[in-house]
Amino acid sequence: MLRRHPWIFDSAVAKGGADAGETVRVEGHDGRFLAWAAYSPASKIRARAWSFTETERIDAEFFQRRCTEAVAARARLGVESDGVRLVHGESDGLPGLIVDRYGNTLVAQFLSAGAERWKKVLAQALLDATGLTRLYERSDANSRGLEGLPEVTGWLHGEGPTEVVVTEHGWKFALDIATGHKTGFYLDQRESRARFAGWVRRRGAQRVLNCYCYTGGFTVAALAGGAGEVTSIDSSGPALERARANVQLNGLQDARTEFVDADVNTMLRRYGEAGRQFDAIVLDPPKLAPTVAHAERAARAYKDINRLALKLLAPGGLLFTFSCSGGISADLFHKIVASAGADSGVDGYIVDRLGAAPDHPMTLAFPEGEYLKGLVVVRK
Repeated sequence: MLRRHPWIFDSAVAKGGADAGETVRVEGHDGRFLAWAAYSPASKIRARAWSFTETERIDAEFFQRRCTEAVAARARLGVESDGVRLVHGESDGLPGLIVDRYGNTLVAQFLSAGAERWKKVLAQALLDATGLTRLYERSDANSRGLEGLPEVTGWLHGEGPTEVVVTEHGWKFALDIATGHKTGFYLDQRESRARFAGWVRRRGAQRVLNCYCYTGGFTVAALAGGAGEVTSIDSSGPALERARANVQLNGLQDARTEFVDADVNTMLRRYGEAGRQFDAIVLDPPKLAPTVAHAERAARAYKDINRLALKLLAPGGLLFTFSCSGGISADLFHKIVASAGADSGVDGYIVDRLGAAPDHPMTLAFPEGEYLKGLVVVRK
């Protein structure tokens, strides 16, 4: 708390309590004021700080101001897309609140007891700050359970179709805010998709493999970058159908793509046995280590897929590899990929390091905000 970190764990609380989401005054052992925070009796993170200013009032005006500031900060970024993260939880001083904008529609996740308690106020503040009239709730993340909250989805304001189309870097992506992962799309990979297209174009990569392709973001990027053929793998049939539709939506040649409904590990091994090689590979697996407690098991899984992928790279081939696990630090991820290289007998140059798009900020006081990390490796 003295360093303005927004989390207070249960083990740090000597006394006191409140109802779920209620604002509490946090004091040090000497009675000194530390923060105003939302109390969460069911969570290991027992309180999340709203403000470190003693004279601040946590009321509707406070949340209006915070939402307005967050929206204004995104406007200054000049994001080349109508799909934008407007509120990024703790980084915007609104712990447990995630808000994405898809065109004329807002999608919000209320993931903490505090955000849930102030839901109606926050919803109105978001609508006021953006001037929009459609707000859909996607409070169905697993983290709600850790707060003792049930999953909730549906329209909070407005109504209408949940299928929307967003544009980034001149590409179009169709998504469903009601059924898509997270709030409907992986906005955090926006800049990495553009970088991948650029790398494919500069290196003349013809054979591309997109693993855990979901709805085809990196597939579209590869094709736009001039790839001759792109193989996209995912274990979700509906996601693959959406990926195929997104290729067609962008007027790209469907004949240059292959969509494989299968387990990624199985296919990587199968391709290795068949002697296939690729000029560029994307590894963007789902979250394998939500907390540090899961890191050891997740590290083995990350190492295995990276080992298999590195062996499939042609000499001079390009690997874009990611971890979106909060329990895996950037340093640990580097070590995992290095170990995978050693086990596969493959060395390479790390030519770039990647993270979430700038509308998903990490603050100095909250390093846990760095959940997405990536490496760009060129095989020697």
